[in-house]
Amino acid sequence: MGLRDRGVEIKTPEQLDVMRRAGLVVGETLERLRAAVAPGVTTGELDAIAEESIRSAGATPSFLGYHGFPGSICASVNDEVVHGIPGDRVIAAGDVVSIDCGAIVDGWHGDAALTVAVGEVSPALTRLLQVTEDALWHGIAAARIGGRVTDISHAVEKHVRSQGDYGILEDYTGHGIGTAMHQPPNVPNYGRPGRGPKLVPGIALAVEPMVTLGTHETTTLDDDWTVVTDDGSWAAHFEHSFALTPDGAWVLTALDGGEARLAALGVPFGGR
Repeated sequence: MGLRDRGVEIKTPEQLDVMRRAGLVVGETLERLRAAVAPGVTTGELDAIAEESIRSAGATPSFLGYHGFPGSICASVNDEVVHGIPGDRVIAAGDVVSIDCGAIVDGWHGDAALTVAVGEVSPALTRLLQVTEDALWHGIAAARIGGRVTDISHAVEKHVRSQGDYGILEDYTGHGIGTAMHQPPNVPNYGRPGRGPKLVPGIALAVEPMVTLGTHETTTLDDDWTVVTDDGSWAAHFEHSFALTPDGAWVLTALDGGEARLAALGVPFGGR
């Protein structure tokens, strides 16, 4: 492991293998949560499923106790964009639920998120979720050895802007990941390409577009965690952690390593 570009952590292949184990715990847990989301289920019940899933795999929840956060997941509903505290809130038909999850294996982190529509939702919401998830993959696909971090940022923004009039959060970003869940560099979801640290083999980043049907302006509620849109517009949040290898991108939190989505975008797969 080395440090370059103002503290960016560069991983060895062996360290990435451990991060892949953590990423698979996260990916498998999110699939369990996707299946569990239903009308009448509470966000606290989802949190219990997540903790059991993570611990039964021999991992530790990244979020639980992080700066005092009380859950193993963030569960954000409708106009709650990110960092929702799981608890007594009952999920209803027509909601959208964003779930952010992290796990630690042998000191190395995985971090990913998805947004789930609960039953039938409006076409505008269905489209929002698709645009946000696709923007995530366009961002990862833009990562090339020798490029710069904001190549990812630009690709995320370009895709979102090409799809309609959406709000892209600016105050919350993706991030480096490794021996800590959040580490340098920040990975914004907008901006000009060609800036920031160089993309080199062994860099690992979490890309996480947060997109709304309205404003990008947000407020943090009195619980000091939950971030909501100022205009009440609903939001989506998707995230994956990926690494660059000499062969290309390896999506550590995707069950297939990202191979299918990267192939569809015409970029090489760097997993093993």
